Amino acid sequence: MPDGEPRQEAYGEARWPMAAAVVAAMVLTLLLPDDLRLGPRWLVPVVEGLLLAALIAGDPGRISRRSDALRGVSIALVGVLVISAIWSTVQLVDDLVQGGPETNSPTGLLLAGGCVWASTVLAFSLLYFELDSGGAAVRANHMPATPELAFPQQLSPELNAADWRPRFIDYLYLGLTNSTAFSPTDVMPLAPWAKIAMAVQSLVSLLILGLVIARAVNVLA
Repeated sequence: MPDGEPRQEAYGEARWPMAAAVVAAMVLTLLLPDDLRLGPRWLVPVVEGLLLAALIAGDPGRISRRSDALRGVSIALVGVLVISAIWSTVQLVDDLVQGGPETNSPTGLLLAGGCVWASTVLAFSLLYFELDSGGAAVRANHMPATPELAFPQQLSPELNAADWRPRFIDYLYLGLTNSTAFSPTDVMPLAPWAKIAMAVQSLVSLLILGLVIARAVNVLA
């Protein structure tokens, strides 16, 4: 049996953590006020749900099947998530600066700001998950000698983690810490796309948190 086949079984990641993150992003979209959402209330969640269903149907269970079609669907899903999150961020910033109905009350402000911020964390986590080293299916079969996102297990030979593979939880942690520290913590971006994505996420998070906190102080004062 070729070496690649056992690796698929041993290192293929379960689909459900990634699917749960997409479902959470769909719920956050539904919770957003209408003027912070891209399109009608149903549009983005339906598109994301259909793309997720196609992924699950094409590669259920563990993510190990390498396919150009599945890769295209994955990229499309991540693209919708990121575009939706950035659109909501732009609309939130406009409302915070101009003064919108959902940002004039403490409850509405915290709900809108929290949903938009959490959406960006999930969207960028899934972006890192999908783009790093060719995606989860490629990582299940072969890890490159030089990673695009370098985790501690890959930077420290003394950990003896030659067979280690990053999972979605590792990318979710990266997305969360990058949105709170506004800089790399334990994961180093080596590829240009990773540096750009982490820089954009840090700036977006800084903008959301900074303006929401400033507005909250003004509303509560």
